[in-house]
Amino acid sequence: MARHASDSDTVRRQNRGLVLEALRLTGPLPRTQLAAQTGLSHATITAITQDMVAQNLLRDLPAERPEGKGRGRPAVDVGFNRAAAYVALVEVDVNRTRLSLVDYGGTLVDRIESANDPDTFRQTPAPEYLATRIDQLRSRNPVEAANLRRVAISLQGILDRNGTGLKWSPIAHLAGHDISGSLSRRFSIPVSLHKRGRLLAEGTRWLDPDLRDASVATVFVGSTVAMGITFRGEILGRSDEGATEFGHMNHVPEGALCRCGMRGCVEAYAADYGVLRTAYSVPDHHAPAATVPPAQYEGLITRAYQGDRAVTHAFNLAGRAIGFGLNRLMAVFDPAHIVVVGPGARAFPFMQTEIEAALAASLVCRVNGTPEIRTHLDESEPIFRGLTMKTLHEVDQAEFAVLPAVEAR
Repeated sequence: MARHASDSDTVRRQNRGLVLEALRLTGPLPRTQLAAQTGLSHATITAITQDMVAQNLLRDLPAERPEGKGRGRPAVDVGFNRAAAYVALVEVDVNRTRLSLVDYGGTLVDRIESANDPDTFRQTPAPEYLATRIDQLRSRNPVEAANLRRVAISLQGILDRNGTGLKWSPIAHLAGHDISGSLSRRFSIPVSLHKRGRLLAEGTRWLDPDLRDASVATVFVGSTVAMGITFRGEILGRSDEGATEFGHMNHVPEGALCRCGMRGCVEAYAADYGVLRTAYSVPDHHAPAATVPPAQYEGLITRAYQGDRAVTHAFNLAGRAIGFGLNRLMAVFDPAHIVVVGPGARAFPFMQTEIEAALAASLVCRVNGTPEIRTHLDESEPIFRGLTMKTLHEVDQAEFAVLPAVEAR
């Protein structure tokens, strides 16, 4: 009997998880379509959704009707109760820290943003710096803060094995701290760290439905060069602590000095500081700029469009570095699509020829053809979207799919 109860409970949790996942994927749906989406019977969907409405996780919402079809019983969709939970999302990169409060339906509630410089985390250790800003977000939203379920943080660098901090980061003084453990103890909620490259891949899937089940290499070009990979819709990497370090793939042995301290990395030519160094003919063995103000990088892109030959040449070399990095990638992974995101996507026309020439030199591309290359000009959206969906999915599956039935309570 105990075995039967356990098995029934497992099936019930799985079914609730399927319903939440379907709604997260498609948005509000009528129960009939929800049954088709999940493969569950209409009776099962009715029972699950009634239970979740009673638990204030879901709501019955008026459905939009096609023009001229206003008669009969009002159509009803099932959707998330936005006030059921809230998550705090933190994005830390070389130039800024951005905190967002997001409700259970995925809607942005509040946002705080501050600039980073090379001394930001030297003056205030990362756990303290982030805790202060999370407290600020909570104090501005006291009602929502009472139901805060998760803090998720996007970071640049290499996470330590237990995923609580960074072993290395291009952001000065950020590595070497127990970030998630310290914040979790302070706020008494789960805190997770995520590599930006993986979030790029996750966010690209959500932003472009055509790519959701495809094999895609998403390349971020801006203050750094990063990559996220999906294989037929599945994120690739060792684990949540893993992902590619595409920007630190060697492009030219003993070449230009990278922020990581190595020489010849793709990033040393293609990141904003690499383009800046080349545009001003600074010797490549000179230390790269610690940060490049976004306005200065945008100015370089503007000058390229105005025909400045030195800047155009710098972006050409950036495209060559990215292209031959992708060429090497093609030997082990054959994506159907390449998506370029970040501020550098606006300079793609000056990198495109070199990228395509390098890809054409790959045997895999000669046999299978060159992957389709797309650009996404909003550098923040894929990362934010990936972090949002990943964190809300964790709340769905870890907290709400496992709730006991209302009758049992």
